[in-house]
Amino acid sequence: MRVQVAAFYRFVPLAREELPDWQTRLLALGSEAGLLGTILLATEGINGTVAGSASGVAALLELLQADPRLAHLEVKRSEAEGRVFHRFKVRLKAEIVTMAEPSAQPSRGTGVPVPPEHWNALLDDPGTLTIDTRNHYEVALGSFAGAIDPGTEHFRDFPAWVEQHLRPLVAQQRPQRLALFCTGGIRCEKATAHLLNQGFDNVLQLQGGILNYLEQVPEAESRWHGECYVFDQRVALDHRLQPGTYHVCHACGLPLAPADLALESYVAGVSCRHCIGRFSDADRERFAERQRQMGRAKASGETHIGRVMPGVGG
Repeated sequence: MRVQVAAFYRFVPLAREELPDWQTRLLALGSEAGLLGTILLATEGINGTVAGSASGVAALLELLQADPRLAHLEVKRSEAEGRVFHRFKVRLKAEIVTMAEPSAQPSRGTGVPVPPEHWNALLDDPGTLTIDTRNHYEVALGSFAGAIDPGTEHFRDFPAWVEQHLRPLVAQQRPQRLALFCTGGIRCEKATAHLLNQGFDNVLQLQGGILNYLEQVPEAESRWHGECYVFDQRVALDHRLQPGTYHVCHACGLPLAPADLALESYVAGVSCRHCIGRFSDADRERFAERQRQMGRAKASGETHIGRVMPGVGG
């Protein structure tokens, strides 16, 4: 079954006391419309990715955009085959994308958005320092040539990287501008807000993120190399926004290239090169039992929840 996938976000102040009501309304609509996915709500805004019928997705977006504060919700749509998510969740969080840096408030100002059609010229300009704000396991699947990889495990590690590495690098190279990018735009907004708050200037961001670039820029003109990691069961998308070649480890949730499946460290649903030394024997036995249950469910045509992906990204 083919489904529509919608990733959306908006940094906008929401009152803490209204969040439970939003949660109740969204859960009710999602259940009625048969949607799957995750929506995060916080006082700084909303962030979500959902999948379902086109009419169900449209109903959810209509409910959100009926609020004037969310009328300009950033939305990216794509299509997928089969189940992209296993559940529908609406969670109340401290942040819609976790940086743990209270001074980073995108609603007060972010980097200058650069449309995808102007991004190549920016990359080609020697005065540009290009920064990939995603985590290291995402960057490993693909990025723009020459972009700096901060090597972070979590987005909350970004502020420390800025102080320890980016600030000295900028002092040494004195670039004319900093150009940041991420998957769908949300992390760029928070990262550029943080840089501006820390005194950096001439900060720009790829409008709509990598997914918007892949959608708008012809493949023959593209500067993108590899695949783009996404936080759902598709794992990664190619330049045509179709599922790529990567798989997911159902033990740790991290992406695996086809060659990784041939390594001794890989046991389906139990371990991979990322997590071979990370879990206990009891954990691995639990994972093995879950894998057996998934196999039995698949053989009987039933759905098993399986491994939850790392979370809503962007």
